[in-house]
Amino acid sequence: MQSNDLSIPECGGGESFALMVMGHSMAPEFLEGEIIIIEPEGLAKDGAYVLAWHNDEWTFRQLLRANAGWVLHPLSPEFADVPLADLAAVRGVIIQKALPGRRRASKFYV
Repeated sequence: MQSNDLSIPECGGGESFALMVMGHSMAPEFLEGEIIIIEPEGLAKDGAYVLAWHNDEWTFRQLLRANAGWVLHPLSPEFADVPLADLAAVRGVIIQKALPGRRRASKFYV
């Protein structure tokens, strides 16, 4: 999930918002075209799927604890982990995914 838009959608307070998955860096768990729901004030913990602002772009990855810090981990082996010194780059936690038009295909992550 990447965007040239530099801001998170303008939601009141900590309201959840939805984005569409673009690309295949998070396959097979998240496929292109699926909708993810982000909780801006969600708890970023080891193993959580997160939305982060890194290197001047938005990225959607799994957050993993590493030796001296954290990494943004893509599920596809074609992409590399991105080290983080702290959690300041994390801007939200993915709480749900859905495939448009297929309510039963929804999955929750909290």
